[in-house]
Amino acid sequence: MKSYRKELWFNTKNRREFINITPQIEDCLKESGIKEGLLLCNAMHITASVFINDDEAGLHKDMENWLEKLAPEKPYSQYFHNGYEDNADAHLKRSIMGREVVVAVTDGKLDFGPWEQIFYGEFDGKRPKRVLVKIIGE
Repeated sequence: MKSYRKELWFNTKNRREFINITPQIEDCLKESGIKEGLLLCNAMHITASVFINDDEAGLHKDMENWLEKLAPEKPYSQYFHNGYEDNADAHLKRSIMGREVVVAVTDGKLDFGPWEQIFYGEFDGKRPKRVLVKIIGE
């Protein structure tokens, strides 16, 4: 069985962003040479997320609005965590959106359903953060 590991780095311009990372993940899969197996992709920071959904701008805006209603950024004083940092909302948003995705690899391709894409969700950006890609298989 083969094993592949790579880190992808992101430094967003905004505090919150959704980035379609499917092309980078597909490049990793090609680089790995693995044709059958499993791909794990996870955020390595507790204020970021990796998730699967549709790449549609309206949906992304809906997600942003929904997350902001569930865990509003301000007022910062509403959170016990906020003292040294002001990112309690980002921790909560990450908990809702999830840490990682696992995707089947079949015949050297990501085995997706219709419209599925992999996204990096940043909730406390403007600094370097990484995503781990781990692929195992044959």
